[in-house]
Amino acid sequence: MAAKLKKGDKVIVLTGKDKGKTGEIDRVMPAENKAVVNGLNISIRHTKQTQQSQGGRLPQAMPIQLSNLALVDGNGKATRVGFRMEDDKKVRFAKTTGEAI
Repeated sequence: MAAKLKKGDKVIVLTGKDKGKTGEIDRVMPAENKAVVNGLNISIRHTKQTQQSQGGRLPQAMPIQLSNLALVDGNGKATRVGFRMEDDKKVRFAKTTGEAI
């Protein structure tokens, strides 16, 4: 099955502590049904000092369930994603506006 959300998509968080915030997807993990969104779901990770890095308390974006994310359409609102064929190519489109993504 084709992925509804991909790396680089602008998404909005539907539930959780970051509800209503928007960001861009950095990484998608389809096996776990999760995605890492830049700047959202930040957690403090304690790291040891090494020769390359200082160490300490570093903020890191943690994965979010794909079901808690929605694509942002051209109007800035959350939308569901559909698929259709255009010139023998399968393209994603926003269900609210009908425009191709």
